[in-house]
Amino acid sequence: MKFKRYDVLIVGTGISGIYAALNLDSSLNVLMLSKRELTLCNSALAQGGVAAVMDRKNDDFELHIKDTLIAGQYKNNVDNVKILVEQGPFDVERLAEKYGVDFDRNEDGTLALTLEGGHSRRRIAHHKDTTGKEIETSLIEQISKLKNVSVINNSVLSRLERKDNIFFAEVITQDSDREYFCADYVILATGGIGRVYNYTTNSAIATGDGIQFAYNLGAEIKNLSYVQFHPTAFADKKDRECFLISEAVRGEGAYLLNCNKKRFMPDYEPERKELAPRDVVSKCIMEEQKKTGSDEFWLDISHKDADFIKNRFPMIYENVLKKGYDMTKEPIPIYPCQHYLMGGINVDGKGATNIEGLYAAGECSHTGVHGKNRLASNSLLEALVFSRLIAEDINSHKRIDSRSEIEYDMSSPHGKPLPKGIKTEIRDIMQNSYFVFPNYKEAEKGFKRVSEIKKDFENNSYEITAEYVETRSLVTVAYIILKEILERKDEQ
Repeated sequence: MKFKRYDVLIVGTGISGIYAALNLDSSLNVLMLSKRELTLCNSALAQGGVAAVMDRKNDDFELHIKDTLIAGQYKNNVDNVKILVEQGPFDVERLAEKYGVDFDRNEDGTLALTLEGGHSRRRIAHHKDTTGKEIETSLIEQISKLKNVSVINNSVLSRLERKDNIFFAEVITQDSDREYFCADYVILATGGIGRVYNYTTNSAIATGDGIQFAYNLGAEIKNLSYVQFHPTAFADKKDRECFLISEAVRGEGAYLLNCNKKRFMPDYEPERKELAPRDVVSKCIMEEQKKTGSDEFWLDISHKDADFIKNRFPMIYENVLKKGYDMTKEPIPIYPCQHYLMGGINVDGKGATNIEGLYAAGECSHTGVHGKNRLASNSLLEALVFSRLIAEDINSHKRIDSRSEIEYDMSSPHGKPLPKGIKTEIRDIMQNSYFVFPNYKEAEKGFKRVSEIKKDFENNSYEITAEYVETRSLVTVAYIILKEILERKDEQ
Protein backbone atom coordinates (compact mmCIF):
# COMPACT_ATOMS: atom_id res chain seq x y z
CA MET A 1 0.00 0.00 0.00
CA LYS A 2 1.37 3.40 -0.99
CA PHE A 3 1.30 6.29 1.50
CA LYS A 4 1.66 9.83 0.19
CA ARG A 5 4.54 11.48 1.99
CA TYR A 6 4.56 14.82 3.83
CA ASP A 7 7.19 16.30 6.10
CA VAL A 8 4.70 17.26 8.79
CA LEU A 9 1.18 16.02 9.54
CA ILE A 10 -0.89 18.31 11.78
CA VAL A 11 -4.05 16.75 13.21
CA GLY A 12 -6.42 19.55 14.20
CA THR A 13 -7.00 23.04 12.85
CA GLY A 14 -7.69 25.11 15.94
CA ILE A 15 -5.38 27.95 16.87
CA SER A 16 -2.54 25.68 18.02
CA GLY A 17 -2.57 23.62 14.81
CA ILE A 18 -2.78 26.59 12.46
CA TYR A 19 -0.23 28.69 14.34
CA ALA A 20 2.22 25.78 14.23
CA ALA A 21 1.76 25.55 10.47
CA LEU A 22 2.33 29.29 10.06
CA ASN A 23 5.63 29.00 11.92
CA LEU A 24 6.97 25.96 10.06
CA ASP A 25 9.69 26.50 7.48
CA SER A 26 8.24 27.14 4.01
CA SER A 27 10.45 24.36 2.62
CA LEU A 28 8.44 21.79 4.60
CA ASN A 29 5.49 20.06 2.96
CA VAL A 30 2.65 20.18 5.50
CA LEU A 31 -0.71 18.40 5.61
CA MET A 32 -3.43 19.55 8.01
CA LEU A 33 -6.46 17.44 8.89
CA SER A 34 -9.64 19.25 9.98
CA LYS A 35 -12.18 16.91 11.56
CA ARG A 36 -15.04 19.08 10.30
CA GLU A 37 -14.84 22.57 8.81
CA LEU A 38 -11.90 24.75 9.84
CA THR A 39 -13.94 27.01 12.11
CA LEU A 40 -15.48 24.21 14.23
CA CYS A 41 -13.12 23.90 17.18
CA ASN A 42 -12.83 24.84 20.84
CA SER A 43 -10.52 27.72 19.85
CA ALA A 44 -13.31 29.45 17.98
CA LEU A 45 -15.57 29.19 21.04
CA ALA A 46 -13.12 31.04 23.30
CA GLN A 47 -14.82 34.23 24.45
CA GLY A 48 -12.70 35.99 27.06
CA GLY A 49 -9.35 36.58 25.39
CA VAL A 50 -5.65 35.87 25.64
CA ALA A 51 -3.73 36.68 28.81
CA ALA A 52 -0.32 38.33 28.50
CA VAL A 53 1.71 41.05 30.17
CA MET A 54 1.16 43.80 27.60
CA ASP A 55 1.14 46.74 30.02
CA ARG A 56 4.58 46.75 31.66
CA LYS A 57 3.82 49.88 33.70
CA ASN A 58 1.04 48.21 35.71
CA ASP A 59 1.92 44.54 35.31
CA ASP A 60 4.94 42.26 35.18
CA PHE A 61 5.94 38.65 34.47
CA GLU A 62 6.27 37.71 38.14
CA LEU A 63 2.68 38.73 38.85
CA HIS A 64 1.36 36.70 35.91
CA ILE A 65 3.46 33.71 36.99
CA LYS A 66 2.21 34.06 40.58
CA ASP A 67 -1.44 34.24 39.49
CA THR A 68 -0.95 31.15 37.29
CA LEU A 69 0.61 29.17 40.15
CA ILE A 70 -2.06 30.18 42.65
CA ALA A 71 -4.86 29.16 40.26
CA GLY A 72 -3.06 25.88 39.51
CA GLN A 73 -2.65 25.09 43.23
CA TYR A 74 1.12 25.08 42.70
CA LYS A 75 0.90 21.83 40.73
CA ASN A 76 2.26 23.65 37.67
CA ASN A 77 5.47 23.00 35.73
CA VAL A 78 7.22 26.22 36.78
CA ASP A 79 9.79 26.16 33.96
CA ASN A 80 7.04 25.97 31.35
CA VAL A 81 4.99 28.64 33.13
CA LYS A 82 7.98 30.98 32.76
CA ILE A 83 8.20 30.14 29.04
CA LEU A 84 4.47 30.80 28.67
CA VAL A 85 4.47 34.13 30.46
CA GLU A 86 7.76 35.55 29.22
CA GLN A 87 7.27 34.62 25.56
CA GLY A 88 3.53 35.27 25.44
CA PRO A 89 3.64 39.01 24.67
CA PHE A 90 5.69 38.33 21.53
CA ASP A 91 2.94 36.13 20.09
CA VAL A 92 0.10 38.46 21.07
CA GLU A 93 1.87 41.38 19.37
CA ARG A 94 2.50 39.18 16.35
CA LEU A 95 -1.20 38.31 16.07
CA ALA A 96 -2.07 41.99 15.83
CA GLU A 97 0.85 43.26 13.77
CA LYS A 98 1.54 40.37 11.38
CA TYR A 99 -1.74 38.48 11.17
CA GLY A 100 -4.28 41.29 11.50
CA VAL A 101 -6.13 40.14 14.61
CA ASP A 102 -8.47 42.98 15.61
CA PHE A 103 -8.03 43.28 19.36
CA ASP A 104 -10.14 45.93 21.10
CA ARG A 105 -8.25 49.20 21.61
CA ASN A 106 -8.38 52.21 23.90
CA GLU A 107 -8.81 55.68 22.43
CA ASP A 108 -5.03 56.16 22.42
CA GLY A 109 -4.54 52.99 20.34
CA THR A 110 -3.21 50.79 23.13
CA LEU A 111 -4.71 47.37 23.78
CA ALA A 112 -7.87 47.43 25.89
CA LEU A 113 -7.07 44.91 28.62
CA THR A 114 -9.78 43.35 30.78
CA LEU A 115 -9.79 41.48 34.09
CA GLU A 116 -10.85 37.89 34.72
CA GLY A 117 -11.06 35.54 37.69
CA GLY A 118 -7.71 34.79 39.32
CA HIS A 119 -5.85 37.68 37.68
CA SER A 120 -4.40 40.42 39.87
CA ARG A 121 -4.07 42.84 36.94
CA ARG A 122 -5.92 43.72 33.75
CA ARG A 123 -3.99 41.69 31.18
CA ILE A 124 -6.60 40.04 28.92
CA ALA A 125 -6.38 41.18 25.28
CA HIS A 126 -9.73 40.57 23.61
CA HIS A 127 -12.02 41.14 20.66
CA LYS A 128 -15.41 41.89 22.27
CA ASP A 129 -16.55 38.48 23.56
CA THR A 130 -15.52 36.45 20.48
CA THR A 131 -11.73 36.52 20.76
CA GLY A 132 -11.17 32.90 19.78
CA LYS A 133 -13.24 33.27 16.63
CA GLU A 134 -11.40 36.47 15.66
CA ILE A 135 -7.98 34.82 16.06
CA GLU A 136 -9.05 31.61 14.35
CA THR A 137 -10.55 33.32 11.29
CA SER A 138 -7.56 35.66 10.95
CA LEU A 139 -5.13 32.73 11.04
CA ILE A 140 -7.24 30.70 8.59
CA GLU A 141 -6.95 33.57 6.13
CA GLN A 142 -3.16 33.51 6.55
CA ILE A 143 -2.85 29.74 6.18
CA SER A 144 -4.76 29.84 2.88
CA LYS A 145 -1.91 31.90 1.40
CA LEU A 146 0.77 29.27 2.10
CA LYS A 147 1.73 27.10 -0.86
CA ASN A 148 3.46 24.47 1.30
CA VAL A 149 0.37 23.74 3.44
CA SER A 150 -2.55 21.54 2.34
CA VAL A 151 -5.78 21.26 4.34
CA ILE A 152 -8.34 18.47 4.14
CA ASN A 153 -11.72 19.39 5.65
CA ASN A 154 -14.09 16.77 7.05
CA SER A 155 -11.26 14.32 7.60
CA VAL A 156 -11.01 11.96 10.57
CA LEU A 157 -7.69 10.38 11.51
CA SER A 158 -8.70 6.75 11.89
CA ARG A 159 -5.34 5.02 12.43
CA LEU A 160 -1.85 6.21 13.30
CA GLU A 161 1.11 3.84 13.31
CA ARG A 162 4.87 4.33 13.47
CA LYS A 163 7.72 2.38 11.89
CA ASP A 164 11.36 3.32 11.29
CA ASN A 165 10.76 6.86 12.63
CA ILE A 166 7.98 7.48 10.10
CA PHE A 167 4.31 7.91 10.99
CA PHE A 168 1.67 6.24 8.83
CA ALA A 169 -1.89 7.55 8.89
CA GLU A 170 -5.20 6.33 7.57
CA VAL A 171 -7.71 9.14 7.11
CA ILE A 172 -11.46 8.85 6.56
CA THR A 173 -12.50 11.73 4.31
CA GLN A 174 -15.91 12.98 3.23
CA ASP A 175 -18.21 10.29 1.78
CA SER A 176 -16.28 7.75 3.93
CA ASP A 177 -13.41 7.45 1.44
CA ARG A 178 -10.01 6.47 2.83
CA GLU A 179 -6.70 8.11 2.07
CA TYR A 180 -3.24 7.20 3.28
CA PHE A 181 -0.42 9.54 4.28
CA CYS A 182 2.92 9.36 6.03
CA ALA A 183 5.12 11.98 7.66
CA ASP A 184 8.37 12.44 9.54
CA TYR A 185 6.66 14.55 12.18
CA VAL A 186 3.16 14.57 13.63
CA ILE A 187 1.64 17.40 15.65
CA LEU A 188 -1.47 16.39 17.55
CA ALA A 189 -3.65 19.48 18.09
CA THR A 190 -6.99 17.76 18.55
CA GLY A 191 -8.43 19.83 21.39
CA GLY A 192 -10.28 18.70 24.49
CA ILE A 193 -12.31 15.80 25.86
CA GLY A 194 -15.61 17.52 26.65
CA ARG A 195 -17.79 14.98 24.89
CA VAL A 196 -16.87 12.38 27.50
CA TYR A 197 -19.43 14.26 29.66
CA ASN A 198 -23.17 14.69 29.21
CA TYR A 199 -22.84 18.47 29.37
CA THR A 200 -19.88 20.49 28.14
CA THR A 201 -18.99 23.86 26.69
CA ASN A 202 -16.83 22.07 24.11
CA SER A 203 -17.59 21.69 20.41
CA ALA A 204 -19.03 18.49 18.98
CA ILE A 205 -15.61 17.21 17.86
CA ALA A 206 -13.95 17.30 21.31
CA THR A 207 -13.71 13.55 21.89
CA GLY A 208 -10.05 13.23 22.89
CA ASP A 209 -8.92 11.54 19.66
CA GLY A 210 -5.35 12.81 19.83
CA ILE A 211 -4.97 11.51 23.37
CA GLN A 212 -6.18 8.08 22.29
CA PHE A 213 -3.75 7.90 19.37
CA ALA A 214 -0.83 9.10 21.49
CA TYR A 215 -1.72 6.63 24.26
CA ASN A 216 -1.85 3.72 21.81
CA LEU A 217 1.53 4.73 20.38
CA GLY A 218 3.04 4.61 23.87
CA ALA A 219 3.20 8.33 24.63
CA GLU A 220 2.98 9.39 28.26
CA ILE A 221 -0.44 10.73 29.30
CA LYS A 222 -0.33 12.86 32.43
CA ASN A 223 -2.88 14.38 34.82
CA LEU A 224 -5.91 13.57 32.69
CA SER A 225 -8.07 13.80 35.81
CA TYR A 226 -7.28 17.53 36.03
CA VAL A 227 -10.60 18.53 34.49
CA GLN A 228 -11.91 22.09 34.81
CA PHE A 229 -15.60 22.75 35.38
CA HIS A 230 -16.50 26.29 34.41
CA PRO A 231 -18.81 27.87 36.99
CA THR A 232 -20.94 29.90 34.59
CA ALA A 233 -22.37 27.88 31.73
CA PHE A 234 -25.84 29.01 30.66
CA ALA A 235 -28.18 26.67 32.55
CA ASP A 236 -30.13 25.20 29.67
CA LYS A 237 -29.82 21.44 30.17
CA LYS A 238 -31.70 20.57 27.01
CA ASP A 239 -28.48 20.87 25.01
CA ARG A 240 -25.43 18.62 25.34
CA GLU A 241 -23.29 21.56 24.24
CA CYS A 242 -23.71 24.30 26.84
CA PHE A 243 -23.31 27.94 25.97
CA LEU A 244 -20.55 29.57 28.03
CA ILE A 245 -21.00 32.85 29.88
CA SER A 246 -17.47 34.25 29.77
CA GLU A 247 -15.30 34.76 32.83
CA ALA A 248 -14.97 38.34 31.60
CA VAL A 249 -18.58 39.06 32.61
CA ARG A 250 -17.55 38.59 36.24
CA GLY A 251 -14.35 40.47 35.45
CA GLU A 252 -16.49 43.46 34.50
CA GLY A 253 -18.48 43.31 37.74
CA ALA A 254 -21.18 40.60 37.56
CA TYR A 255 -22.43 39.01 40.80
CA LEU A 256 -23.27 35.36 41.44
CA LEU A 257 -26.64 34.82 43.11
CA ASN A 258 -28.24 31.74 44.69
CA CYS A 259 -31.83 30.55 44.32
CA ASN A 260 -32.97 33.35 46.63
CA LYS A 261 -31.25 35.90 44.36
CA LYS A 262 -28.78 36.52 47.20
CA ARG A 263 -25.08 37.14 46.52
CA PHE A 264 -23.08 34.36 48.18
CA MET A 265 -19.44 34.41 46.99
CA PRO A 266 -18.33 36.94 49.68
CA ASP A 267 -19.36 34.32 52.30
CA TYR A 268 -16.81 31.87 50.88
CA GLU A 269 -14.19 34.19 49.37
CA PRO A 270 -14.30 37.55 51.23
CA GLU A 271 -11.37 39.02 49.26
CA ARG A 272 -11.61 37.54 45.76
CA LYS A 273 -15.40 37.07 45.74
CA GLU A 274 -16.61 36.36 42.15
CA LEU A 275 -13.05 36.77 40.86
CA ALA A 276 -11.71 33.65 42.56
CA PRO A 277 -10.29 31.00 40.16
CA ARG A 278 -12.80 28.85 38.31
CA ASP A 279 -12.39 25.68 40.34
CA VAL A 280 -12.91 27.62 43.56
CA VAL A 281 -16.07 29.30 42.27
CA SER A 282 -17.48 26.00 41.00
CA LYS A 283 -16.85 24.34 44.38
CA CYS A 284 -18.47 27.29 46.17
CA ILE A 285 -21.55 26.87 43.98
CA MET A 286 -21.76 23.19 44.91
CA GLU A 287 -21.41 24.04 48.62
CA GLU A 288 -24.11 26.70 48.32
CA GLN A 289 -26.33 24.11 46.61
CA LYS A 290 -25.97 21.87 49.68
CA LYS A 291 -26.98 24.79 51.92
CA THR A 292 -30.03 25.86 49.92
CA GLY A 293 -31.06 22.49 48.53
CA SER A 294 -31.43 24.10 45.10
CA ASP A 295 -29.38 23.90 41.90
CA GLU A 296 -30.78 27.25 40.74
CA PHE A 297 -28.06 29.89 40.34
CA TRP A 298 -27.87 33.25 38.59
CA LEU A 299 -25.31 35.67 37.16
CA ASP A 300 -26.26 39.34 37.40
CA ILE A 301 -24.58 42.25 35.62
CA SER A 302 -27.77 44.28 35.18
CA HIS A 303 -26.48 46.92 37.61
CA LYS A 304 -23.97 48.02 34.94
CA ASP A 305 -24.79 50.41 32.08
CA ALA A 306 -26.92 48.71 29.41
CA ASP A 307 -24.96 50.14 26.46
CA PHE A 308 -21.69 49.02 28.06
CA ILE A 309 -23.01 45.45 28.40
CA LYS A 310 -24.26 45.31 24.81
CA ASN A 311 -21.01 46.72 23.39
CA ARG A 312 -18.68 44.65 25.58
CA PHE A 313 -20.58 41.34 25.30
CA PRO A 314 -22.59 41.52 22.06
CA MET A 315 -22.48 37.79 21.32
CA ILE A 316 -23.41 36.72 24.85
CA TYR A 317 -26.14 39.36 25.00
CA GLU A 318 -27.73 38.18 21.74
CA ASN A 319 -27.51 34.50 22.66
CA VAL A 320 -29.14 34.80 26.07
CA LEU A 321 -31.76 37.17 24.62
CA LYS A 322 -32.75 34.39 22.21
CA LYS A 323 -33.24 32.19 25.27
CA GLY A 324 -35.58 34.75 26.81
CA TYR A 325 -33.26 36.68 29.12
CA ASP A 326 -32.16 40.32 28.83
CA MET A 327 -28.89 40.52 30.77
CA THR A 328 -29.09 44.33 30.84
CA LYS A 329 -32.26 44.08 32.95
CA GLU A 330 -32.21 40.76 34.82
CA PRO A 331 -30.00 37.92 36.08
CA ILE A 332 -29.36 34.95 33.79
CA PRO A 333 -29.39 31.28 34.90
CA ILE A 334 -26.01 29.56 35.19
CA TYR A 335 -24.55 26.29 36.50
CA PRO A 336 -21.10 24.62 36.41
CA CYS A 337 -20.26 22.54 33.35
CA GLN A 338 -17.28 20.60 32.00
CA HIS A 339 -15.08 23.10 30.21
CA TYR A 340 -11.36 22.39 29.92
CA LEU A 341 -8.65 19.76 30.31
CA MET A 342 -5.41 20.67 32.08
CA GLY A 343 -3.81 17.26 31.61
CA GLY A 344 -3.14 15.40 28.37
CA ILE A 345 -0.29 14.14 26.21
CA ASN A 346 2.81 14.94 28.24
CA VAL A 347 5.29 17.20 26.45
CA ASP A 348 8.47 19.08 27.26
CA GLY A 349 9.19 22.81 26.88
CA LYS A 350 9.34 22.37 23.10
CA GLY A 351 6.04 20.50 22.83
CA ALA A 352 7.75 17.14 22.19
CA THR A 353 6.46 13.84 23.59
CA ASN A 354 8.58 10.88 24.68
CA ILE A 355 8.16 9.46 21.13
CA GLU A 356 10.59 10.92 18.64
CA GLY A 357 8.85 13.05 16.02
CA LEU A 358 5.53 13.19 17.89
CA TYR A 359 4.38 16.55 19.28
CA ALA A 360 1.22 17.76 20.98
CA ALA A 361 -0.14 21.31 21.22
CA GLY A 362 -3.10 23.08 22.77
CA GLU A 363 -5.68 21.46 25.00
CA CYS A 364 -4.79 17.86 24.16
CA SER A 365 -1.24 18.45 25.44
CA HIS A 366 0.08 18.56 28.99
CA THR A 367 2.71 21.26 29.22
CA GLY A 368 2.01 21.54 32.93
CA VAL A 369 1.48 25.30 32.72
CA HIS A 370 -2.05 25.11 34.14
CA GLY A 371 -1.37 22.87 37.12
CA LYS A 372 -4.60 21.59 38.65
CA ASN A 373 -6.75 24.46 37.41
CA ARG A 374 -6.30 26.77 34.42
CA LEU A 375 -6.09 30.49 34.98
CA ALA A 376 -8.60 32.24 32.73
CA SER A 377 -7.36 33.08 29.22
CA ASN A 378 -4.05 31.24 29.62
CA SER A 379 -5.29 28.59 27.17
CA LEU A 380 -5.04 30.67 24.00
CA LEU A 381 -1.63 31.86 25.19
CA GLU A 382 -0.48 28.25 25.65
CA ALA A 383 -1.80 27.35 22.19
CA LEU A 384 0.23 30.17 20.61
CA VAL A 385 3.51 29.94 22.50
CA PHE A 386 4.02 26.19 22.49
CA SER A 387 2.82 25.57 18.93
CA ARG A 388 5.39 28.15 17.76
CA LEU A 389 8.08 26.38 19.83
CA ILE A 390 7.09 23.06 18.23
CA ALA A 391 7.51 24.58 14.77
CA GLU A 392 10.88 26.05 15.72
CA ASP A 393 12.04 22.66 17.04
CA ILE A 394 10.99 20.87 13.84
CA ASN A 395 12.61 23.61 11.73
CA SER A 396 15.90 23.16 13.59
CA HIS A 397 16.34 19.48 12.78
CA LYS A 398 14.11 18.76 9.81
CA ARG A 399 15.01 15.70 7.76
CA ILE A 400 15.41 15.71 3.98
CA ASP A 401 13.54 12.93 2.20
CA SER A 402 12.80 13.31 -1.51
CA ARG A 403 10.39 10.36 -1.69
CA SER A 404 6.82 11.29 -2.65
CA GLU A 405 5.38 7.93 -1.54
CA ILE A 406 6.37 5.17 0.86
CA GLU A 407 5.22 1.55 0.87
CA TYR A 408 3.70 0.28 4.10
CA ASP A 409 1.34 -2.54 5.05
CA MET A 410 -1.67 -1.57 7.18
CA SER A 411 -4.30 -4.07 8.24
CA SER A 412 -7.81 -4.00 6.79
CA PRO A 413 -10.26 -1.46 8.28
CA HIS A 414 -13.10 -3.95 7.98
CA GLY A 415 -14.66 -5.81 10.90
CA LYS A 416 -17.93 -6.34 12.72
CA PRO A 417 -20.28 -3.41 13.46
CA LEU A 418 -19.68 -1.41 16.63
CA PRO A 419 -22.27 -2.07 19.39
CA LYS A 420 -24.65 0.84 19.93
CA GLY A 421 -24.98 2.93 23.06
CA ILE A 422 -21.35 2.94 24.24
CA LYS A 423 -20.92 6.73 24.00
CA THR A 424 -24.07 7.34 26.03
CA GLU A 425 -23.00 4.84 28.69
CA ILE A 426 -19.54 6.42 28.98
CA ARG A 427 -20.99 9.93 29.37
CA ASP A 428 -23.38 8.80 32.09
CA ILE A 429 -20.54 7.07 33.94
CA MET A 430 -18.34 10.17 33.83
CA GLN A 431 -21.12 12.57 34.82
CA ASN A 432 -21.91 10.42 37.86
CA SER A 433 -18.28 9.68 38.79
CA TYR A 434 -16.67 13.10 38.57
CA PHE A 435 -18.52 16.39 38.46
CA VAL A 436 -16.64 19.18 40.30
CA PHE A 437 -15.97 16.71 43.15
CA PRO A 438 -15.13 13.01 42.59
CA ASN A 439 -17.74 10.46 43.66
CA TYR A 440 -15.47 7.55 44.55
CA LYS A 441 -18.22 4.95 44.90
CA GLU A 442 -19.49 5.75 41.39
CA ALA A 443 -15.91 6.02 40.09
CA GLU A 444 -15.04 2.50 41.28
CA LYS A 445 -18.18 1.07 39.70
CA GLY A 446 -17.63 3.12 36.53
CA PHE A 447 -13.97 2.18 36.19
CA LYS A 448 -14.84 -1.52 36.33
CA ARG A 449 -17.36 -1.11 33.50
CA VAL A 450 -15.09 1.13 31.38
CA SER A 451 -12.26 -1.40 31.79
CA GLU A 452 -14.56 -4.12 30.40
CA ILE A 453 -15.44 -1.96 27.39
CA LYS A 454 -11.77 -1.09 26.79
CA LYS A 455 -10.82 -4.78 26.88
CA ASP A 456 -13.61 -5.54 24.43
CA PHE A 457 -12.10 -3.02 21.97
CA GLU A 458 -8.69 -4.67 22.34
CA ASN A 459 -10.01 -8.22 21.86
CA ASN A 460 -12.40 -7.62 18.97
CA SER A 461 -12.00 -6.39 15.41
CA TYR A 462 -14.61 -3.73 14.80
CA GLU A 463 -15.07 -1.87 11.54
CA ILE A 464 -12.92 1.27 11.69
CA THR A 465 -15.24 4.18 11.07
CA ALA A 466 -15.40 7.76 12.34
CA GLU A 467 -17.87 6.59 14.98
CA TYR A 468 -15.47 3.85 16.05
CA VAL A 469 -12.62 6.37 16.44
CA GLU A 470 -14.65 8.73 18.62
CA THR A 471 -16.09 5.92 20.72
CA ARG A 472 -12.70 4.34 21.33
CA SER A 473 -11.32 7.78 22.22
CA LEU A 474 -14.04 8.38 24.82
CA VAL A 475 -13.48 4.92 26.31
CA THR A 476 -9.73 5.52 26.52
CA VAL A 477 -10.13 8.97 28.07
CA ALA A 478 -12.69 7.78 30.62
CA TYR A 479 -10.48 4.82 31.54
CA ILE A 480 -7.43 7.01 32.19
CA ILE A 481 -9.37 9.67 34.14
CA LEU A 482 -11.14 7.20 36.41
CA LYS A 483 -7.95 5.21 36.99
CA GLU A 484 -6.15 8.41 38.05
CA ILE A 485 -8.99 9.50 40.33
CA LEU A 486 -8.98 6.19 42.18
CA GLU A 487 -5.17 6.12 42.41
CA ARG A 488 -5.16 9.64 43.85
CA LYS A 489 -8.03 9.13 46.25
CA ASP A 490 -5.85 9.95 49.27
CA GLU A 491 -4.55 13.15 47.64
CA GLN A 492 -7.94 14.81 47.28
